[in-house]
Amino acid sequence: MRYGYFGTMRTRPGHREEVVSILLGGADGLRAAGCYVYVVGVSDDDDQTIWVNEVWESKEHHDASLQLPGTRAAIARAMPLLTGEFTSQEISVLGGLGVPPE
Repeated sequence: MRYGYFGTMRTRPGHREEVVSILLGGADGLRAAGCYVYVVGVSDDDDQTIWVNEVWESKEHHDASLQLPGTRAAIARAMPLLTGEFTSQEISVLGGLGVPPE
């Protein structure tokens, strides 16, 4: 079953664009790790929250990606810029654009 992770993170004032840059900077390596969809978004009405939506081949692929050196370095750079306020939702992905059939 495809795995989806949808979440938000709140940045310290004035650091949203820097965190977005960190998140997008590592996106190229995610495909090789089993990621099908990786979307980073912001709202014009909220200058501190970032939304991240991911679809993976499996939860195991997602979890393994968190151990990659590039991912760990990005997390280390971003964490001091965040408030610690996160939301997350794990889902079973049944299909859609960009998601290959099982």
